[in-house]
Amino acid sequence: MAAAATGTKLGRCLQQRRTFINARVKWVCDPYLDEAVQREKNLKQLLSLKDRIVSSPSKSLPLSSLSPLKPLVNLHVTAAAFLQKHPSVFTTFQPSRSLPLHVRLTPQALDLHKEEEETIHLAPTHRNAAVQRLAKLLMLTGAGSLPLYVVDRFGFDLGLPHDYVTSLICDYPDYFEVIEVNDRLNGGKTLALSLTSPRESLAVSEMERREAYVNGSRVKKGLRIRYSMNFPKGYELEKRVKNWVDQWQDLPYLSPYENAFHLGSCSDQAEKWAVAVLHELLYLLVSKKTETENVVCLGEYLGFGTRFKKALVHHPGIFYMSHKIRTQTVVLREGYHKAFLIEKHPLMGMRHRYLYLMSRSGRVKKRDYVPGIKEKHSKL
Repeated sequence: MAAAATGTKLGRCLQQRRTFINARVKWVCDPYLDEAVQREKNLKQLLSLKDRIVSSPSKSLPLSSLSPLKPLVNLHVTAAAFLQKHPSVFTTFQPSRSLPLHVRLTPQALDLHKEEEETIHLAPTHRNAAVQRLAKLLMLTGAGSLPLYVVDRFGFDLGLPHDYVTSLICDYPDYFEVIEVNDRLNGGKTLALSLTSPRESLAVSEMERREAYVNGSRVKKGLRIRYSMNFPKGYELEKRVKNWVDQWQDLPYLSPYENAFHLGSCSDQAEKWAVAVLHELLYLLVSKKTETENVVCLGEYLGFGTRFKKALVHHPGIFYMSHKIRTQTVVLREGYHKAFLIEKHPLMGMRHRYLYLMSRSGRVKKRDYVPGIKEKHSKL
């Protein structure tokens, strides 16, 4: 009885105060997860450019119109140079002698796009699943809404179609509505995506679902659910950090769909809740990863301040920070075995086929040479 009372007292103490020791949690390169990130270099930019081209009625765009797209699709080279690097995906042509040069998809890329649309974005099963992932993202906010510019940051990683506002959410008026809200970050008005009504049946996190499955019972609140932790070969936490993590793991699990802002912002329990939000967020993503900037933006909007950043640093066994492809990417470790996703969403299978097509570009002859494209100082 005395031991139990002592344990309860310790747990309450950890819930209310910060016990993280003053030790640096070192970052160590994980070559497998770096490979998973590096593999998708330029994929998001290529698919964004592809979607803009096929959205045109003619399924093509004037070559001269690509220059303004460079910042919109986050290209790190000129649009013309990007096209030149991927001749297996993009090709140039002249509709008529009186019209300027245009760019369109190659037959192989267009066939792949059509298959993606038919089997993923237009398939009822996948559309319903995408709607549920989007609804759960909104539920993580507590208020059930997020500015569209924040949702846009996660659209690719959530597996949403590029035109999700018109092609997806408009078909689910019982789920979503677009409203005007006060932007917490800049104080102005902005459009936001909002749930039309609470979806309590979706307010179960992946961690809670697993616990209920293992124990064969209904989801219960306040359980001591421990996170899976994986480290690169040879990585070890300092003993005092490891001891803290062991105590932290034994704290009650708070659902990411609860509002726990009443907890002291620097307490251990508050950090466990922040980790729960981050874990659920990353689990909702089809790639089980996203750019750190996206996570920071969401955290600032929700009022977490720097707590997301601290949680990512303090728990390298749960999250991995990759510095590949000119950015920083947060990866959910448990989502991967070495460099490969454990649960591969069909959309990720399609994206890997795009990657294969991109890899063939090095073997494609530059048959579509266009005067001016190869110039280093091209204005496109």
